[in-house]
Amino acid sequence: MNRTISIALAALLAATGSASAQEKWTFALNWFPVGDHAAYWVALDKGYYKAKGLDVVLENSKGSGDSIAKVDTGRADAGLADAAVLIASKARGTTVKTIGMVFDKTPLNIFSLKSKPLVKPKDLEGATLGSPPGDAQRQMFPAFAKANGVDASKVKWVNIEPAAKIAAVVEKRMDGVSDYTTGLPLYEKAGGKGNIQMMPWADFGFDLYSMSIMASEKTMKEKPKQLKAFLEASYMGWRDVMADPKAAMVIFKKRVPEIDVDALTANMMMGLDLMKTRQYAEGGIGSIDDKRMCASVDLVNTYMGLPKKVECKDVYTKDFYTKIDVPK
Repeated sequence: MNRTISIALAALLAATGSASAQEKWTFALNWFPVGDHAAYWVALDKGYYKAKGLDVVLENSKGSGDSIAKVDTGRADAGLADAAVLIASKARGTTVKTIGMVFDKTPLNIFSLKSKPLVKPKDLEGATLGSPPGDAQRQMFPAFAKANGVDASKVKWVNIEPAAKIAAVVEKRMDGVSDYTTGLPLYEKAGGKGNIQMMPWADFGFDLYSMSIMASEKTMKEKPKQLKAFLEASYMGWRDVMADPKAAMVIFKKRVPEIDVDALTANMMMGLDLMKTRQYAEGGIGSIDDKRMCASVDLVNTYMGLPKKVECKDVYTKDFYTKIDVPK
């Protein structure tokens, strides 16, 4: 056989083998695509997942409760969820654990209109709040209410879809909605700059761990190498977003054409502010502080009325973490 043809055939077979080696990996987002998720499309677009043998599919969810259910039942290999909701789920028998953080500061918050503002926790008594049933803050609200002397029975929750939150506030269908502080640019786009009121939970003694990357015991046991590779590639995506947010949004728009670049750029930048911490500068992007995680577990145990106490060691692991430095 001609040597040139042999080399070409070998290359073709290698490429075919490489393609067949790609393992499908489903990552459950906690919501529909927003600026908080740009890093995963960056990692996808730059081939970070592919280089590690993973064919990653990013799937929307309807809140942390929904994404936890997907991961726990094997419908997704890993996912995003609020750490507090994950902690509470352990008391109900889920097998999921946090394997790395996203935001080092909490973005938990209530949005309302300044024409009828919800400024402090007591303002929530008598209010109607909109949220999907699986939303992180809705599930954590009993803890926030108890910690701040709010009668939770006087707060009415109404089920709405994640995409309906902004309209629910701006069109005055609800008095407020639970949503991350990073969503402010999206609310101001619809309701007008300066017309939106925020109630950040961190301002009222509730600065616990929030958005995290999780996996189930089954995934950790059966796919440990893939999980470690996925987590590292995801933090490489976050590194690139931090280094060049504008380039990240170009990729995000290419991958998800329907997004509003201006609004989600501002949204993403607010998320990055939650990651500019000493913990990440020293420990790496997404690194977990043991004391803070256990303090978050204590908070959930104390205020959420769980059916049984959750042990800190059961809610997270560092076994799959690879340090990715914050860009200089």
